Amino acid sequence: MEAKLGKFFESVGSFFGGGDQIPWCDRDVIAGCEREVADAAKGDSEELKSESIMRLSWALVHSRQPEDVQRGIAMLEASLANSSSPLQQREKLYLLAVGYHRTGENSRSRQLVEQCLEIAPDWRQALALKKAVEDRIAKDGVIGIGITATAVGLIAGGIAAALARKK
Repeated sequence: MEAKLGKFFESVGSFFGGGDQIPWCDRDVIAGCEREVADAAKGDSEELKSESIMRLSWALVHSRQPEDVQRGIAMLEASLANSSSPLQQREKLYLLAVGYHRTGENSRSRQLVEQCLEIAPDWRQALALKKAVEDRIAKDGVIGIGITATAVGLIAGGIAAALARKK
């Protein structure tokens, strides 16, 4: 019985915690990527610059800081048109989808991950992100319904109490 209660509370906690499996990134990693971009900007290799910008974009969209995530989204959107290969396009779409998922813009994230899956239908990371996005959308819908039902119940209770007082 105790084990069942533990599992119940764990599932409720994960429901409200939104436990997706997408990794987070620390400020130290972001700072290292920013130094790498600055060093690459001094060199002649466009490929090195592009790779270091992609690593920085990855770190930013995986950050816990909303301003970092927004910065990563802006960098990726600016560079999306310059994708030279389908692989690069797929990576940028995926990272954009992660960024939008982190900001709570799940409908936009779902659109981007769908585009990513058009390029690579069996890509596990994208499939996992799609599931995380759809789970968050479903959870938000359930919470919204719960809030609405509670509000309706409170209003009906208030009306009933007011009518009972009048009599």
